Amino acid sequence: MTVISIPGATRMRLTVRGRRIVAALAALPAAVALSLVVFGGGSALASRDTGAPSGSFATLTVTPGDSLWSIAEQVAPGADPRDVVDAIVRLNALDGVTLSAGQQLSIPAEYTPSP
Repeated sequence: MTVISIPGATRMRLTVRGRRIVAALAALPAAVALSLVVFGGGSALASRDTGAPSGSFATLTVTPGDSLWSIAEQVAPGADPRDVVDAIVRLNALDGVTLSAGQQLSIPAEYTPSP
């Protein structure tokens, strides 16, 4: 094996401080990208202010004694009630499962009978 050496050249050695500076400079692009994601990524989150398009759901009025489960079985008898309840909760942005009589619920169009 042949070794090529350059006369007068010395090997460069970094001090501890120099290694820290090189590591910080190498990590700088990742830190900038991460901060952009953390501070700018919140705008991509859905909010309760924006709703679904008007043709993508039907409305139903809750009657006394209704529960999300009974409504799910009523509007989509062939579907899994857990999936229907989840879709209703997400579409209406419900915090819990408590319903009150007279409350208007939006039902996803996929579970409403077609005209």
